[in-house]
Amino acid sequence: MKIHEYQGKEVLKKYGVPVPKGGVADNPEDAKKIAETLGNSVVIKAQIHAGGRGKGGGVIIAKGKNEAGKAAEQILGMNLVTHQTGKKGKVVKKVLIEEGMDIKKELYLGITNDRSFSRPVIIASEAGGMEIEEVAKNSPEKILKEVIDPALDVLPFQARKLAFALNIKPELIRDMSSFIGKLYNAFKGEDCTLAEINPLVITGDGKILALDAKIDFDENALYRHKENLELRDLDEEEPLEIEASKHKLNYIKLDGNIGCMVNGAGLAMATMDIIKLAGGEPANFLDVGGGANEEMIENAFRILLSDKNVKGVLINIFGGILRCDILAKGIVQAAKNLNIKIPVVVRMEGTNVEEGKNILKSANIKLITGNGMKDAAEQIVREVKKL
Repeated sequence: MKIHEYQGKEVLKKYGVPVPKGGVADNPEDAKKIAETLGNSVVIKAQIHAGGRGKGGGVIIAKGKNEAGKAAEQILGMNLVTHQTGKKGKVVKKVLIEEGMDIKKELYLGITNDRSFSRPVIIASEAGGMEIEEVAKNSPEKILKEVIDPALDVLPFQARKLAFALNIKPELIRDMSSFIGKLYNAFKGEDCTLAEINPLVITGDGKILALDAKIDFDENALYRHKENLELRDLDEEEPLEIEASKHKLNYIKLDGNIGCMVNGAGLAMATMDIIKLAGGEPANFLDVGGGANEEMIENAFRILLSDKNVKGVLINIFGGILRCDILAKGIVQAAKNLNIKIPVVVRMEGTNVEEGKNILKSANIKLITGNGMKDAAEQIVREVKKL
């Protein structure tokens, strides 16, 4: 679950991570009042769930409260387009007003999970303020990594190793080591999947501050942090993804026109890949899971059809816990209740597959049967291209 920058900084403050002084506003007048308490130089930052805000005009430096009010008025309500929002962009509804900084050095610091080690990894770089993916691509030698044993947490020597490698002044090594430890405590304590500071800044007077903060929570652990559920901003999420979560479906909207219904994340990835290999574009990632029933199958269909971009549907199921006969009954029920008018290709294998195929045949509904994944993908791509 993603949260806004200002919310992330409140989370970090609980763990002693130093952040700039500031406040959030949803109107220019409140922005002026906050700016008045922060001094002459302030920064107004759009609050959306996406990076690259500065390049899109979502970050403005202002002098005094009046300029701050004008900057907030300019940003609030704008449709901010960045490399992470896509062409559609996101409407800005809140701004963060923070004290201006005398920045002497910008660094990068992030913590995430490294699945190759099944452990958390701390990533640091001297190239702060830049997209870390670009740094890794163009200057991989500037990327520093330290794998953490979750049973031991960050050991002092690991924090010092990273601090020294960032080429900061010797007198700041202890403070940087402390900062790294506190950030890890926040990552672990809140069950995060990502805690990223970009940039992490060193000011002229030697302070180390999180100038930005990107915090993502592990949704599977939110039962342990019910207070974090209140930080969820539904306005920042895709409506169909919200609807899917209500029915215990895993759905992510994409930009293509072929809807995908599968069971299992690995099969979902393979299905999207094979659609692209066949010359099509997937419109979504939709995993109904192993324990889906007829009602969940119908809800999955309804969510797929709610996307106006979807011109065809590929159902690719490997029957295990979700038996093929249960899938077939759900498809028949959906076809009767939803008046499906677009082409649907079904490929299923596994438990009770023959029974499932017989249910579909006897239902007398218009479906196309795929003979394997490759054939199913090619058929749905051909059908969509006919439209």
